Amino acid sequence: MQLIDADTAQAGLTIVAAEQSMGRGQRGRVWIAASGQSLLSSIVCTPKYPIEQQFVFSAAVALAIADELTALYEHWRVAIKWPNDIIINDKKAGGILIENVLRGAAWSYSIVGLGLNVCQQMFPNDLPFATSLKIASGKDYALAEMLERMRRAILSASVSPLSISEVMDGYNSYLFRQGNLQSFCEGPVEWKARVIAVSSDGTLGVETEDGIAHRYTHGVVAWKWE
Repeated sequence: MQLIDADTAQAGLTIVAAEQSMGRGQRGRVWIAASGQSLLSSIVCTPKYPIEQQFVFSAAVALAIADELTALYEHWRVAIKWPNDIIINDKKAGGILIENVLRGAAWSYSIVGLGLNVCQQMFPNDLPFATSLKIASGKDYALAEMLERMRRAILSASVSPLSISEVMDGYNSYLFRQGNLQSFCEGPVEWKARVIAVSSDGTLGVETEDGIAHRYTHGVVAWKWE
């Protein structure tokens, strides 16, 4: 972000860390990553989407990463947990955090932050739903190779935009728990709803057990792992 502010950044600029002490996830959450075992990257993009389609770009990035992982190892069950967690075999392998730089009515840049667990073989007990590419496959993957694959996929998604329907159809084809009852909570209140689909505005469509359709905005309700 400092390089963008100084007008010295350009599309494709990629910054990689071996470890991080203040990793950020969605809405202020902390992203924990083992030193030297995770892909921790920030990539500057210039999305070719209209400014009002910021979620569509986010979905396109998630779709590109999911496609790349699916091609990498055919036995993985790759999914996208709303809005932008990367799931392998029902556990979280990575996360995406995008910061958009808007100047007036122009969408100048997006910084796509990607954290992907690659080599870890153990996680803390309080992260029972975490996994890595190594755990999910039993295979070793080089961080440099994974960076190049993911960087290429992300930049391609930013400069060769698909239509809104193509992006959302692809995204929803990977949607985690689609068609299943999932627990949600809002403060102390918890309920179940069937996951239907995500719309281009980023809202999640569900159907509660009484058959009523609802749309939820990320951050208003929380997804409960179970």
